[in-house]
Amino acid sequence: MSRFLDRIAAASIGGLGILLLGGCELGPKQATQTGYRGTGLEQIVDVKHIAKVSLIPPAPYPLPPDGGPTAGESYQNIKVLNGVSKERFDHLMAEISQWVAPPEQGCNYCHNPENLASDEKYTKVVARRMIQMTQNINSRWSSHVKETGVTCYTCHRGNAVPVNKWALAQGTPNPGSILGNRHGQNAPEANVGYASLPSDPFAAYLNENQQIRVAGNSPFPSRDHVASIKDAETTYGMMMHVSTALGVNCTFCHNSQSFRAWNLSRAQRATAYYGIRMVRDTNENYIGSLQTVFPAYRKGPHGDPYKVNCTTCHQGISKPLSGVSMIAQAPALKGVSKPTAPAEGGPAAATNVPAAFNDPQAMTGTK
Repeated sequence: MSRFLDRIAAASIGGLGILLLGGCELGPKQATQTGYRGTGLEQIVDVKHIAKVSLIPPAPYPLPPDGGPTAGESYQNIKVLNGVSKERFDHLMAEISQWVAPPEQGCNYCHNPENLASDEKYTKVVARRMIQMTQNINSRWSSHVKETGVTCYTCHRGNAVPVNKWALAQGTPNPGSILGNRHGQNAPEANVGYASLPSDPFAAYLNENQQIRVAGNSPFPSRDHVASIKDAETTYGMMMHVSTALGVNCTFCHNSQSFRAWNLSRAQRATAYYGIRMVRDTNENYIGSLQTVFPAYRKGPHGDPYKVNCTTCHQGISKPLSGVSMIAQAPALKGVSKPTAPAEGGPAAATNVPAAFNDPQAMTGTK
């Protein structure tokens, strides 16, 4: 009898194990070695879940040569692109209509067809600021976007409002709180890789300048630890978001021997470091400045404008649009180059990134 019961128990445990494993993602995987053999530094890709690249629309017509009268000389109320030639200005307007405006509205999505110079439609005011934002990203944040650059299409993909966006979550009176609402904690959320973690790491790190660093030099509590366990959960949630947004695992940026050590990390970690600051700059200084411009139906449940995160551009791929650059067809979006002196011993830094980035002691554990 005891043997019979033992067999039933073993079978039950085995069946439970199969059920638990059912939650794992089965199927073929692609693994690429990214570090020394035996260190487990491999990039693993689930073939079934590779994000598909959206089709890049062709230019509405060939880019005209530069020169001739400027847009500022030819049209009224041109505040951002007034120095661009009229021919190239018209070409960019046709592209923006293709990239952003609903097909049934076209130019009328932003303009009053009876008075194109009018700013009466909020969409035109927003579009003007978004052009400035795009120019800022391309000229100031080459440390993240490199020479590929971004255009309106990088985020919008033919939609008036980007599909991937965020605002303060419904029922979250304090974005840093883990109490008092179902979605604040212990409820699997897509934003954090379906982990039971604080589900809004964006407000702290992509709209505010809160400390992301959590690792210390000692495994024991000490002054070296700069964040609590609660804050570490939010950091982990943010890393889950980055991983999902880019369709990669942790070792795409980090060395598993020491996640906190910069001198062991891959170059992609530096790119991500600048990217987080680029997104923060975009949300604070460009989208945030439109708080009073957006109508209520274009805001989140707490009345804040919808903002961007890593998924807005990447959409499950490590390089947006698989690294295809569209900037050559929209040269006005490059903006005015703002060269910055390279940090000593390291990559060129954006103007608001400290030189301490290259100091492993100062920056250890910081994303």
